[in-house]
Amino acid sequence: MAEAVLLGTARALPTPDQENTYIALVGTEHIELIDCAGSPYRQLLIAGLDPNRLDSVILTHFHPDHVYGLPALILSLWLAGRRSPLEFYATADTIAYSRALLALFHPEQWPAMFTLDYHVIAMEPGCRVLTNSDFEITAAPVQHIVPTIGLRVLNRISGAVLAYSADTEPCPNLRRLATHAHLLIHEATGARKGHSSAAQAGQLAQEVGAQKLVLVHYDARETPPAVLEQEARRAFTGPVVAGRDLDRFVW
Repeated sequence: MAEAVLLGTARALPTPDQENTYIALVGTEHIELIDCAGSPYRQLLIAGLDPNRLDSVILTHFHPDHVYGLPALILSLWLAGRRSPLEFYATADTIAYSRALLALFHPEQWPAMFTLDYHVIAMEPGCRVLTNSDFEITAAPVQHIVPTIGLRVLNRISGAVLAYSADTEPCPNLRRLATHAHLLIHEATGARKGHSSAAQAGQLAQEVGAQKLVLVHYDARETPPAVLEQEARRAFTGPVVAGRDLDRFVW
């Protein structure tokens, strides 16, 4: 069994009830973090997850609402006594910017600091991200206003697939990532440059044969979750959920 835990669901502007969007993938042996906003260590604890089980952080792009939790995560793990390396996966530019952000705090000077290992994700369809006993993760470029990747995650135990849009307009690479996904987690910021609406997410889910659609990266104060779900259901005949912080989905 694998779970996707929504640690946050808001778009760039958080709300009292929503942290910015980021997700924990929880397998039998491994936990991977997709993006790193808010207070990741605290959110993992609230979700009942052991932060020291965290293997890696996958960053979809370098926008503040997707990376600003990095220094706090690293500090918290160090203070908690972590010794094992933490793996980072992202495109070359996102890695460079993230390393520069973390360098401001000089973690190399912290006593007994654990290792940070960086792995470049190529901006090409089907690029392998990582494989372990729980997951096989691949990526592809999607259409945002900065270089951004979407993800396809195979549950190696069940054979089920999760797809994550990241921030993007509808695009062919996202359709390929989401084809026959058992669980499609898709942004619903609104139909604008570099983003998608709930209606567009529903249309894509229907076109690619997804089994379930979960909407994230939205503002619940501006558009109530029930309205977003209704918009997506006009195009998608499967189950639709506007995700709330700390919701969990098995796939």
